[in-house]
Amino acid sequence: MEAVAESAPDESRYDKLIKILEALLLASEQPLSIEQLHRLLAADLGVGKKDIREALDKLGTSLESRAAELQEVASGFRIQVRREYAEWVSRLWQEKPPKLSRALLETLALVCYRQPITRGEIEEVRGVAMSPNIIRTLLERGWIREVGQKEVPGRPSLFGTTSQFLDDFNLTTLDDMPSLPEIKDVAALDAALVKLGEIPAPTEVAEGSESELESELVVEAEATEAEAVTESEVEADEVASEVEPEAAVETEATEPAAPADESNEVKVN
Repeated sequence: MEAVAESAPDESRYDKLIKILEALLLASEQPLSIEQLHRLLAADLGVGKKDIREALDKLGTSLESRAAELQEVASGFRIQVRREYAEWVSRLWQEKPPKLSRALLETLALVCYRQPITRGEIEEVRGVAMSPNIIRTLLERGWIREVGQKEVPGRPSLFGTTSQFLDDFNLTTLDDMPSLPEIKDVAALDAALVKLGEIPAPTEVAEGSESELESELVVEAEATEAEAVTESEVEADEVASEVEPEAAVETEATEPAAPADESNEVKVN
């Protein structure tokens, strides 16, 4: 009986630890690592990192039958709504999340599977020029970052993925990504997109429509081409206007001399 009585406070403290962890994860806007949780709780509760890990496992088990789940990502642990209930939760917000274009997803797939990679190498595989908006959008979302510069003429920037990308796609490390042979052509790139489709993405993907960013690029290219044609026409007109006077001078110089005045001719009777 005494042994049972002595273990009761420990069990109560352990249950309290689980509830405190749940409260912290629900209140936090970002995932919390075991190191962060240990710094928050060790002094007052006298728990170690092993105790916190075990309590997290217990918390995850208790949430298995709930609409929320405990998810471990690159930067720590978080409690999130299960994927099957995302559609219902999204009704709380009137604005729908922006759709990801195919061009953006292709670029992201290349960075994921071939990092570090340059913009030129991305364009080489995709076979089309890439709009600067794509890289800018990925940088703003925090999914990619500049990791260095390639030691070639021009020293282009090298891009790689971030911990934010891993968090948003429910990944702990890049090793959690589906395996794929090296991407060298468009066919392999399509396979990479299929693999990425197996990872729960945070926003919808635009399907069956041409990339808006690529459309903008085409419009810009057409506008540039039109400007170039206009400039060529103007230059041609200027050249023509300069040539015409010179041609007139040459014509006058080469015209045969006018016949002599009839009054100077000798009349023969």
